[in-house]
Formats: sequence, structure tokens, C-alpha cells
Amino acid sequence: MLPCDIEGALDIEQRVSPDPWRRFAFEQSIESHSAQVLVAHPQQLQGFLLWSVTADQAELLNIAVHPNQQAKGYGRLLLDHLISQLPSAVASLFLEVRASNFAAIGLYQNYGFNQIGERRGYYRASSDPLTGREDALVMALELLN
Repeated sequence: MLPCDIEGALDIEQRVSPDPWRRFAFEQSIESHSAQVLVAHPQQLQGFLLWSVTADQAELLNIAVHPNQQAKGYGRLLLDHLISQLPSAVASLFLEVRASNFAAIGLYQNYGFNQIGERRGYYRASSDPLTGREDALVMALELLN
């Protein structure tokens, strides 16, 4: 992901997330972490992936696929790409997912992720802070190197 991709990533993020990342979060992430985009013809951003690596652990920070392109295998393609990019020393990949995001949870479970914890009230339920909080499931994938 390059700075010129942030507009497309913001557009996708706003379409799929009840509490979307803001521009600053994307700018910080592409400076400090790893990021990839999924581009399809006609050169339109269809998805993105941001992750970090610390020692023998990696964390999936954000992943999204444009709503018009969901259920076509692009989420799995992005996850495959992420794992192929991880250094061989990485033994575990972690993520948080909204407890209500059943499609993503299903993808992660089919991929081999297991729930290892829960974070109560981790996410805002929407961009309106008065509507409450939503729990996050913490999931991990043990990588065989």
C-alpha cells in the first residue's frame, strides 16, 4: 500500500466497518507496518491488508474487501499473501474480530484460527460513542515452519 492507495482503502473501510479507521491510522500503519492492496481491473482497489511483526509473532491489524467483491475468495487470497510474506521465525498470527462479524469469524475458523480470548467492549458499536461497545474475539493461527 502506498499513500496514493489510502483514498481507496478509506472508501472500502467506510463501507464495511461500523467504526472505520481514519486517514491518520492508515498513514501511520503504512509507515510503521506492512501493508498490501488487492487491485483488480480496471485498476480499482478491491481490498487491503495491514499487519505487524514483532519477534516470533505477527498481528493482522486490518483486512477488508470491497462489499461488491466479497464471497469471491479475496479474503482468503489476502490471508494467503500475508502468510507468504511472514518471516520464517514467525510462529503465531493473531487478530481481533468483532463478535458480530460472523462471515469473518467463519473465514478465520476455516483457515485454522482458533479463539484464544475475548476483549469485552473492545470496539465501538458504531461511529456514535453513545451506542455502546462490542466485544472482540481474539484469535490465533499457529504456523508450522
